[in-house]
Amino acid sequence: MRRAARVAGVLAFAAALAAPLSAAAAAPARNATAVGVAPRGGHGAAEVRVTFTSPPTFSARADRGGRRLLVDVPHAGVSGAPPSTTRKVGVVAGVLVQSFRSSQSGATTRVVVSLSEESQHAVRVEGNDLVIAVRPGKAGPIVDAGRSRARAETPAEAAVERGRVTDVRFEHGSVEQRVVVELSGAPRQLRTDRKGRSVLLLEEAELPEALVRALDVGAFGGDVSRVSSYVTRRGVVIEVEHSDAVTSRIGRRGRALVWSFHRPGALPSSATGVARDGGAARRTRTVHVEPGVDEGSRSPSGAPVESAADEAAGAFGPVVVGQARFTGRRIDLDLKDADIHNVLRLLADVGRVNIVTADNVSGSVTIRMRNVPWDQALDIVLQAKSLGMVRQGNMIRVAPQSDLEKEREMAIARRKQELELAPLETRIIPVSYARASDIQQRARDLLSPRGTIAVDDRTNVLIVRDVTGNLNQIEELTRSLDTQTPQVLVEARIVEATSRYLREVGIQWGGDTTFSGATGNPTGLAFPNSVGVVGGASDDSTPTAGLSPFTNRVATPNFAVNLPAAVGTGAGGAIGLSFGSIDNTINLAVRLSAAESTGMLRIVSSPRILTLDNREARISQGTLIPFSQVSAQGVQTTFQEAKLQLLVRPHVTADGSVSMHVKINRDEPDFNQTSARGDPTILKREAETDLLVMDGHTAVIGGIFSRNTGRNLDQVPFFGDIPLIGLLFQRRRSSDTRSELVIFLTPRIVNRAEALGR
Repeated sequence: MRRAARVAGVLAFAAALAAPLSAAAAAPARNATAVGVAPRGGHGAAEVRVTFTSPPTFSARADRGGRRLLVDVPHAGVSGAPPSTTRKVGVVAGVLVQSFRSSQSGATTRVVVSLSEESQHAVRVEGNDLVIAVRPGKAGPIVDAGRSRARAETPAEAAVERGRVTDVRFEHGSVEQRVVVELSGAPRQLRTDRKGRSVLLLEEAELPEALVRALDVGAFGGDVSRVSSYVTRRGVVIEVEHSDAVTSRIGRRGRALVWSFHRPGALPSSATGVARDGGAARRTRTVHVEPGVDEGSRSPSGAPVESAADEAAGAFGPVVVGQARFTGRRIDLDLKDADIHNVLRLLADVGRVNIVTADNVSGSVTIRMRNVPWDQALDIVLQAKSLGMVRQGNMIRVAPQSDLEKEREMAIARRKQELELAPLETRIIPVSYARASDIQQRARDLLSPRGTIAVDDRTNVLIVRDVTGNLNQIEELTRSLDTQTPQVLVEARIVEATSRYLREVGIQWGGDTTFSGATGNPTGLAFPNSVGVVGGASDDSTPTAGLSPFTNRVATPNFAVNLPAAVGTGAGGAIGLSFGSIDNTINLAVRLSAAESTGMLRIVSSPRILTLDNREARISQGTLIPFSQVSAQGVQTTFQEAKLQLLVRPHVTADGSVSMHVKINRDEPDFNQTSARGDPTILKREAETDLLVMDGHTAVIGGIFSRNTGRNLDQVPFFGDIPLIGLLFQRRRSSDTRSELVIFLTPRIVNRAEALGR
């Protein structure tokens, strides 16, 4: 097991950002009060802990192949340590701390940890402590605000939730300006600060298309002038352009990131590095990457970079302008009257490509660009000088555009000459499923001026004579077009359902009364001496069955109320009652009738037909109904169709669905409703539509539902309105008829595997 003494650490505190010498240095927001080092977990692992008076913020990077770690703490000083002092710290648990050195000339404290071998590093903040953990092993990336995965001390910290940006907005204040980024999730963050521009990268995050925009906020009059949000291959980039005099910090507010910009000293020190969320202080880690880095600093790919900010900005992803896609590292250029050869050499060095220029390339370039990919800068410089380039791998040849166009014209001329001199061949191409004459029309466009094409109708083959290259193209075209035509089986199902309900209740009653001397009950008056009262609501068609046990029909029933229900054979029932006196002077007859009927009818029609793709098909079944027409020429008989018909034209799409134009008819004669001459009417049901259905699926293309309800009341005036007694003077009828028509359609591709190749 490695001894911890192999990880000899040297801690040095030095000023990194110098304030102007003529002005008094601002008081630091925090001071380092204690430094300690201790082993952690064995195997030579150690932990350096620096205690500050308030929660620190930091930026960190590795140097010298992982043997040195530099951590900068902005707005921090060293309490009680005189400038340029070196002292022995001592040995703690077998880990040697050789010396302590500090020199403070600004508002930034730098912690430098030197190691005797290549090691892995992790930096974090715990309360007011800055903790630097090191352990022997292959050098890994520094934990830089979530940029590296090396800091996963626990599985919960290692799990990173893929985030989604839901809103990006700008909030203006008198002291500070804020950029609020609403998030769903917790994406890893990487932030870089430069003079005039700050960039925040949310790794592997998603951004809605509506939020890909640039907000011009300069009209508010603050230090922030522009806020841009866009997507690169690494994630979502939030870019803020601001004045050089501001500083920034990031905090959490609920599920949102609050990125604030303010001038140094404008906010109280207690607000630095802490964000408020519902009244509870939540500690925030802010990463500052300064423009300058030590000599030998390299990007993750091993290439030297000018600054960590340039490295992060260059990795944020491609830029798309029109149809061109630029993926090079982003750079800044500020040149005046620079020779074009030197500019091209600079771009070749940045892009790691080889550029060869022609002898007639000359001139100077004046250019100022900020945050553009190097390949886009190269393209713009060439356009400005009327130059063009030919790229082969990492080799780029630059020449005037006119020269390159002449070279292309000469190459085209050479190809034409080669084509005219090439020998002709004859090839017979068989056609199996399509017609050779149809493919001939499409293959003519692929012939050269010397080529010919003919068709043999008997064998259905193409006879083509041309150069070898064109013959191969025509043969490939024939193979692509000569496939089985899809066959579609279309099945329609027409379902009709009808239900009927009818109820009728009626009453008939009447009689006769006689008061006269002949019957022995005169009125006893001189006038009227005799009185006769007889019901008069009967006629020859009045139903009287049931009023007499001796005869089925009573000639003179003498009904006073004649409101019977429609009863008879197979419908309803009736009962008759008759009452009379001994001398037949008073007779009363009553007949009660009632009828109720319920019925349901269901008709299913299922026509089906098989057809080829894009071919119209029709299937029908029905009758011809004759109609007589009387005219000057005499009586003429015409026929009207009443039929069930399916008319369809299917088209099979590339994904295996079926697009169809469908027309379905179902006509039938109705002999219940006839004309004056007894000719029946025709009930028509028709649906016509265009639809897209997946193979084998069933679609409901239409339906009709209708309902007819009715209530009828026939009564004798005045008497029918009397409660209860009015029932003796009424006939009631109620009806409810419902009908529903539904049409289903199911297409099936019969030869799917052969026609679609799946």
